[in-house]
Amino acid sequence: MDLKNQTVVTEFYFPDFPQFENGSLFYFIPLLVIYMFIVVGNLMIFFAVQLDTRLHNPMYYFISIFSFLEIWYTTVTIPKMLSNLISEQKTISFLGCLLQMYFFHSLGVTEGLILTVMAIDRYVAICNPLRYAIIMTPQLCIRLSTGSCICGFLMLLPEIVWISTLPFCGPNQIHQLFCDFEPVLRLACTDTSMILVEDVIHAVSILVSVSTITLSYLRIITVILKIPSGQSRQKAFSTCAAHITIFLLFFGSVALMYLHFSVAFPPRLDKAIALIFAVLAPLFNPIIYSLRNKDMKDAIKKILCSQKMFNSLGANGVCTHLFKEILPSPG
Repeated sequence: MDLKNQTVVTEFYFPDFPQFENGSLFYFIPLLVIYMFIVVGNLMIFFAVQLDTRLHNPMYYFISIFSFLEIWYTTVTIPKMLSNLISEQKTISFLGCLLQMYFFHSLGVTEGLILTVMAIDRYVAICNPLRYAIIMTPQLCIRLSTGSCICGFLMLLPEIVWISTLPFCGPNQIHQLFCDFEPVLRLACTDTSMILVEDVIHAVSILVSVSTITLSYLRIITVILKIPSGQSRQKAFSTCAAHITIFLLFFGSVALMYLHFSVAFPPRLDKAIALIFAVLAPLFNPIIYSLRNKDMKDAIKKILCSQKMFNSLGANGVCTHLFKEILPSPG
């Protein structure tokens, strides 16, 4: 193809967002509320783990890392989606699109690796409790979380660099809620079949993570069922229930979004899946880790209803009452 007389694309356009006068506020306000809840909820979890010494253990350390990543994971896409809902120019620059894809997927891969590490941590804690403190040292936890971040951000780099060299000279309309590999590559004026190699690598990495987590929890459940004490068995199950739920939400949405292979979804269903993947799945992280965890609830209550902060106003009793009403006891 002769590209000399073609116009070079410098920005992409999102045509599927409604115009301001056509009810965009109907979508803007709920999305803004969800985004604020995700950020505030995950920040509370992160600071609760940092400030409460009772939560200074590997399990809560990895939860705080996951919550911190969730904040940035949603910040990569949702603010731009909010902007597109109220802006006349629903565009993103070529560089901005590349950066959005890179950080969105790098943070997603890192979260997947952190979930894998969390499953291994629970496996050691329940299946080898006598050696848990010796194996899961603070130094090892830092190495695992740092390694997950480095691996997650390096894995996508070759693909992004390759996409940046492709010629984009035709249509510039992205029929998705944010920049993603498939809708962007459709607009390239060249053969993009080589991207399949990278896709296979990503699919294999996802399957390795899913297999590791699944095998870990199958072994954990087998060990828990052999515990003679019903109370100890229930406590062990409740500890793992939140992790398993987050695992199913995260990798379930990943599978819907990227592992449908040649099956083509209708455009509306495709965008609904993208919304679940980028917005709704992260929404449940602070809910699951705070509402169903007594230690986390107590730590968050301690932050929000600090005796020092509310003594002068006499609001500590009110706060305590409100939390008893809002945050039900687990079980």
